[in-house]
Amino acid sequence: MVRLETPVCDFGWKAPDFNLPGVDGRTHTLRGSAGANGLLVMFICNHCPYVKAVIHRIVRDVTELKALGVNAIAIMSNDPAEYPEDGFENMKRLAEELAFPMPYVLDISQEVARRYGAVCTPDFFGFNRELELQYRGRLDASRKEAAPDARRDLFEAMKQVALAQRGPAEQIPSMGCSIKWKNE
Repeated sequence: MVRLETPVCDFGWKAPDFNLPGVDGRTHTLRGSAGANGLLVMFICNHCPYVKAVIHRIVRDVTELKALGVNAIAIMSNDPAEYPEDGFENMKRLAEELAFPMPYVLDISQEVARRYGAVCTPDFFGFNRELELQYRGRLDASRKEAAPDARRDLFEAMKQVALAQRGPAEQIPSMGCSIKWKNE
């Protein structure tokens, strides 16, 4: 397992489009996923200990952000041939078990992860209503273990985006396992 940190936020960078199958049986696009005040695009997976440590917090924050007009989508881009726990049926099971409040979609070609420059799981991209990047940071201070009473960096940043359409100037990178790229 390689631990990586995300790059700093490139304010104003436009979100690349996507068209990906979800565990809900629907196809999801960038525009169709956006909320009135923004969109949180996150790259997660089932097997990563960093994601496992914070997945309940992700569900909580996404649920609360919906009330502010910020929608979310979770993209799984790992190679499920090498990491079966990240396979589509297991994605479906996890989304059902945790009652995901966001679509969970599969990027089997890994093209979307490459266009976004995703480097790890979890990797968060917070966009305003114009789909301009405003946040590229961590969920909170948790690592492989959930930190009790951690400041909700992602939630607070996206709340600011919802209200002012601009993210915070200071952001702490997310950290997690590397995206499991297919052998080329």
